Amino acid sequence: MLERNSNKIFVLDTNVVLFDFRSIYSFQEHNVVIPITMLEEVDKFKKGNEIINYNAREFTRELDSLSEDQLLNEGVVLDTGGILMVDTNIKKDEYLREVFWEDSPDHRILSVAYNLANKYGKERVYLVSKDINLRMKSKSIGIAAEDYETGKIKSIDDLYTGKNCIEDVDTQLIDRFYTEGQIALKSSGLNIEPLPNEYYILRNGKKGAICKYQKYDDSLHIVEKREAYGIMPRNAEQTFSLDALTNPRIQLVTLSGKAGTGKTLMALAAALECLGKYKQVLLARPIIPLSNRDIGYLPGDIRSKIDPYMQPLYDNLGVIKHQFDDGTADFRSIDQLLDNDTLQIMPLAYIRGRSLSKVYFIIDEAQNLTPHEVKTIITRAGEGTKVVFTGDPYQIDTPYLDSRSNGLTYLIDKIKGQELYAHITLERGERSELAELATDLL
Repeated sequence: MLERNSNKIFVLDTNVVLFDFRSIYSFQEHNVVIPITMLEEVDKFKKGNEIINYNAREFTRELDSLSEDQLLNEGVVLDTGGILMVDTNIKKDEYLREVFWEDSPDHRILSVAYNLANKYGKERVYLVSKDINLRMKSKSIGIAAEDYETGKIKSIDDLYTGKNCIEDVDTQLIDRFYTEGQIALKSSGLNIEPLPNEYYILRNGKKGAICKYQKYDDSLHIVEKREAYGIMPRNAEQTFSLDALTNPRIQLVTLSGKAGTGKTLMALAAALECLGKYKQVLLARPIIPLSNRDIGYLPGDIRSKIDPYMQPLYDNLGVIKHQFDDGTADFRSIDQLLDNDTLQIMPLAYIRGRSLSKVYFIIDEAQNLTPHEVKTIITRAGEGTKVVFTGDPYQIDTPYLDSRSNGLTYLIDKIKGQELYAHITLERGERSELAELATDLL
């Protein structure tokens, strides 16, 4: 069927459908080819509770529904207008045997793309993979290759930060904020078009004020520096963060920034401060196995297996705990909250399938999640639940995500401007002078 049109032919690598099981519909009117090797690899991922296992199962079901009355090797017409087919031609000619003497799934997928290019012309065929090395191999044998772009934001440099600094503001306006508490946007004299819950630093020399825009009354409200469960914000960014994290109107918060800026600490302190409004605080992070070894290889029971991955959360709780004197009620309360499960720390995979009502839910290291995982987490939120994502978009620990395609940056880009959402990019490190130096220079 591919002879019947002159549209492009996109050959998909396995990691594309494990990233997005509906990826076959992302190529408009163009044709999509699934190498038979991909089906063999997808089959290995069908069992398990991770998102790639879910995507493997859903992709298999999608393919099965498309091929109910048609043969996949002959081609199936998609709703997009393109043709989907499974290609079994993994045979290597003499050139490919010399270049790729090892028989591997990647090389079989490359063989399919290479054979299609010889049949239909190199200008029509593209290999689509989230594996950079496989893309380089493809280009090395003259086959065009590209990353799977669906779900990627255009530019990380232009990503919404949630905050702005305005210099040379009229000092009378700054004084009004302190006397009135809020000022209608139209009477402020500021030439800005703010998004809901966007924060501002207003300055004139040594004089300044920090405020945020509230859409419901079209006004700028002063933001006061407040303590949260013993933690006092050290800069304007942390003050903004605590304001958003403790505001009951805001149901979804994202905090991004490099290590040591206080993202997780602010979220935990705010959650404990707001505990009276929620029945439980859940702290979760994705488990990224070291050296690709699953936690099943680690010794001990499940608690001892996952605790090393959760230790950064316990460390932040320790910082909060030691804001109080030993033996005081506040000092003991964190241990009591952990003991009675009011405060729970768990791997992110454990919340799948749950419906979370009246929960303060913090997801740490969210840059290691896919856009689909982020969507799945948010759809778990029931009535009265607040969801907080924290992470550093430049510190990705998974091989097929980057600063533009991870779930955290995707969420920030897509949901900005919503009244129930707030975001802050934290830039100033507060862990220590040494940590800040290492982050900036090394």
